[in-house]
Amino acid sequence: MAVSFKGAHFPQDIILMGVRWYLAYPLSYRHVEELMEERGVPVDHATIQRWVVKYSPQLEEAFHRRKRPVWVSWRMDETYIKVKGQWRYLYRAVDKQGQTIDFLLTEQRDEQAAKRFLTKAIRRHGVPEKITIDGSAANKAAITSYNEEHGTAIEIRQIEYLNNIVEQDHRGVKRITCPMLGFKAFDAAQSTLTGIELIHMLRKGQLEECREAGRSAAEQFYALAA
Repeated sequence: MAVSFKGAHFPQDIILMGVRWYLAYPLSYRHVEELMEERGVPVDHATIQRWVVKYSPQLEEAFHRRKRPVWVSWRMDETYIKVKGQWRYLYRAVDKQGQTIDFLLTEQRDEQAAKRFLTKAIRRHGVPEKITIDGSAANKAAITSYNEEHGTAIEIRQIEYLNNIVEQDHRGVKRITCPMLGFKAFDAAQSTLTGIELIHMLRKGQLEECREAGRSAAEQFYALAA
């Protein structure tokens, strides 16, 4: 399904510019509002927030259809995100090359949440040969449970230093989220994080044809809505 701008009160290129600025750089919505105004585009910061929440999932879905394949050796971990003053959990996985596999924001940090994330990642990318985790008993239980239910044989490796690659990769996302000082709503947080993860994947060259063409992350982003 194509990204739809039907009914929008601003041109597509203006909307995409505002969305990309917020997702790509540690800026507030008011900062983006000021930048837009400097370029002759008067738009309220609340409107920019609505753009981000509405279009980030659509753009990520368009990206996923053209995403480069990932390796079958995964690294899985979770990091903290504040929503309505409470810590929530962003599950993330990368392959051995550091390419993002998938992500999911959850309210709990337990076996059920880990299994939801694992199921989502496998549905999109297929069953991996092995998954490296830290000492998390919940993550180990989730993979074991998945194997038992689906007859798979995913190898579980609990080797902390091998998981450094995903822990380091969290920084690309936290660099943008930390200045935000938390989200006000869970659904808005999920949509916004989807956009931030999208920008992070584009910077890592995970869009198939655009990487081969040598396009910048910004050019790749705008191409998703073409």
